[in-house]
Order: sequence, then C-alpha cells, then structure tokens
Amino acid sequence: MSDYNELVTIRDFIRYAISSFQKAGIYYGHGADNAWDEACYLIYHSLHLPHNLGAAVYDTRLLAHEKEAIDQLIQKRIQDRLPLAYLTHEAWFAGHPYYIDERVLVPRSPIAELIEHQFQPWIEVSQVKNILDLCTGSGCIAIACAQAFPEAQVDATDISADALAVAKMNTLRHHVEDQVTLYEADLFPAVKNKKYDLIVSNPPYVSPQEMQELPIEYRHEPEIGLVAGAQGLEFAIRILEQAANYLQPKGLLIVEVGNSEAALIKKFPKIPFTWLEFERGEGGVFMLTTEQVKKYFIS
Repeated sequence: MSDYNELVTIRDFIRYAISSFQKAGIYYGHGADNAWDEACYLIYHSLHLPHNLGAAVYDTRLLAHEKEAIDQLIQKRIQDRLPLAYLTHEAWFAGHPYYIDERVLVPRSPIAELIEHQFQPWIEVSQVKNILDLCTGSGCIAIACAQAFPEAQVDATDISADALAVAKMNTLRHHVEDQVTLYEADLFPAVKNKKYDLIVSNPPYVSPQEMQELPIEYRHEPEIGLVAGAQGLEFAIRILEQAANYLQPKGLLIVEVGNSEAALIKKFPKIPFTWLEFERGEGGVFMLTTEQVKKYFIS
C-alpha cells in the first residue's frame, strides 16, 4: 500500500519515485539511463509540464488528484516493468517527441546523433536528394532525416502494418507526410529504378538467446523488431546483399547492428567496415560506400 499522500511537492515525488525504482530494481534503457531522469520525466509528463523545467518547479505543491495520477504511473512502471514510453506514449529522438505504443520499439538508436550532424563529414549535404530508411518502426529515423534534409524525399519501409500505422501518426504530427512515403515491405520497397543517396537502417539484430537474457522491459517490445536469426545477423546480411541495387554511385549505407558487431566482423573479415563513434550512447553502427558494397557483394 502506497503512502504517497504524505508527500507534498514535486521534489517529494521525485525522491519517492527514485527510492521506489531503486528498491524495485527496474531497468533503464529506453530513453533514460538513471532513476533521476526516469522519475522526472514520468512526473512532468503526468503533470503535463515540459520535461526540461528542472529545479524551477521542484517545490510546487501538488493537488490530491495529481498525486494519485503520479503514483499510479510509478506503481505501473514497477509492477508491469513497462518501458516508460509505453506508459507516457511519448519518446524523444534527435530532439523531437514521437508517439509510441507497444506496436513499435522505443526509439533509442545512436543514429540520431548522425542525423543531427547531417551525416557529416561522410556525405555532401547538398547532394542528398533521396533517402531510404529500412525497418522504420515508429518512423523516427525517417522523420528526423526529413527534418535534417528538408529538400530530400524519404522512403521508409517496415514489414509490420501496425508499426506503419504508428509511423503515419508521427509523420502527421511532424508535418512531413508529403516528404516521407511509407511502404509495407520486407526490407527494400518495390519501387522500380529508384536509387538512394543514403540508406540507413536500425533493423532487428538480437539473437534468440540474447532475447531471453534481456531485462523484462525489453520483452514488452515487439519481438519482430528485435530478433534476427541465430546470430542476430539475418537482416544485416540481407541488407548488405541487396543494397547495391538501390544505392546511387556516391551513396552511403549506414546500418546499426548493436552487440552483433563482432559476429558481423567474423562473418565478413575482409570487408572494411567503418565503425562509427558517438558522443552519446553505444556504437555498433557501420558505414559502407556504394563502391565498397558493390566490390564485396556483387560478383
């Protein structure tokens, strides 16, 4: 039985939430990496406040119905082990909020950092006219690319009609529905003779064994968006084998493979993958040029 009624201010509830999270041993990995950020985001969302207010509102007193709403979210986060984004129906990616529910993975790809820098110095921004996002899920990568390259057209695919429904909502939310075209497809779209300056993907890359070892929070996400064959390489390999058919001569292929990086290097020891580094988050993202893809995957 919760005794939250003894709490008075936002500061009290932040402390209460952190203590509750720490005691329960929940896992952070869907936007926040610590109890403080998770608590603040949950509480501010419940109060319909901007997530970046900080100390300015810590000593604000709360009404009874506000306390109840916050406590309900805290208890649901602990008891159900749902990622916070599924409780708030919102996650941030590349500086913008996205609608999220259980039909899609929670956005967390380090590719956001590449998009924020317009993939420089790897590509000439003015030359980017067509972008393809494979396995788009919530649409966050495609939409962020559209925002970073306002003159470019972006195609985005996903095998899940449910995921594409969420992506459509997000294209409308960010007013890029005329710039981003969504396709239901198993990787590459059935578009004749179209080539892309940039192909980017955060496909499934978790092995079945790794899936069983993941914290409970991850197992609430759609398995179709996570599991990729025995070594987690099924989709990465298929992308590598087909990408040359869709890339412009001076194009780039950028794919996230996460913890399957070592397995991919072992599988293709002669391929000169460029493994990108990030200021925020982990790596596991490779880059290849069109020339490299053609050299190693076209006989």
